[in-house]
Amino acid sequence: MFAQALAPLIDLVYPPRCPLCGEAIADQKGLCLACWSELVIPGDPACVACQRPLPGIAAGEHTQCANCLAEPPRHDGMTAGTLYNDASRKLVLAYKHGRKIALAPMLARLIAARLPELDGEWLLVPVPLHRNRLWQRGFNQSALIARELARLTGHDLLVDGLVRTRSTPSLGGLGRGDRANALKDAIAPNAVRAAQLAGSQVLLVDDVMTSGATSDACLSALREAGAAQVRIACFARVVDDDGE
Repeated sequence: MFAQALAPLIDLVYPPRCPLCGEAIADQKGLCLACWSELVIPGDPACVACQRPLPGIAAGEHTQCANCLAEPPRHDGMTAGTLYNDASRKLVLAYKHGRKIALAPMLARLIAARLPELDGEWLLVPVPLHRNRLWQRGFNQSALIARELARLTGHDLLVDGLVRTRSTPSLGGLGRGDRANALKDAIAPNAVRAAQLAGSQVLLVDDVMTSGATSDACLSALREAGAAQVRIACFARVVDDDGE
């Protein structure tokens, strides 16, 4: 209520602008109409395991792409708020590197709009950052999205369920195998949270997912901790890249 009361004053001092193009908008929580139209929302039919579009194929509850049929994913399902394109890339850059953390609620809403019904109790666990990266950036972008998703879904947030045991190099430009090697033994379950993770249903939250090297490392750690089910939720899914 306090935030709502201050909203007119904030809008007066800082007129709402689209974070992508700078166009004037109605409030501080979204994009202009033109930029909204540039986002690509995964539709049907799409692979239920990786969100890859499947044009020309009849949609079904268990429809999977050829890649996932050949190499079944280890997770229990995936939800992407958008497909990665120029517009979603700009949002991610503004959010993560431009430090526009006020975008987190909007990114979370786009994910929540596509989440299936999560029956029972779930733990929302963000992909962790190493402490050095966290000190440099000042925040964990996945944790902020997970916090908003927890608020929207009513499920519990376990912000430190996973930890980065060592710093890893940037994965940009690396192939699938090199990325997997870079992340080997770099992510582990937090021993302090072992009891909460054992037997739990986990929604692993990230900002962007490409090949799945990072999410695979997180998945291994969660399985090690005894998680019974692990789904993945991300804001943007890259579907035309072999790396992450």
